[in-house]
Amino acid sequence: MSVLLYLVPTALGLGLLGLFAFMWSLKSGQYEDLEGAAHRILDDDDLRGT
Repeated sequence: MSVLLYLVPTALGLGLLGLFAFMWSLKSGQYEDLEGAAHRILDDDDLRGT
């Protein structure tokens, strides 16, 4: 039972850390161009010049 004294705050801390990381990624514009990434993966231009 005493292990819960360590696990519950650790789980809450990790959850808050994940939430802050997600909020930071929203503010920094990581989700701005979702269509561009989908089209770039299908682009077949070869930059090696062969």
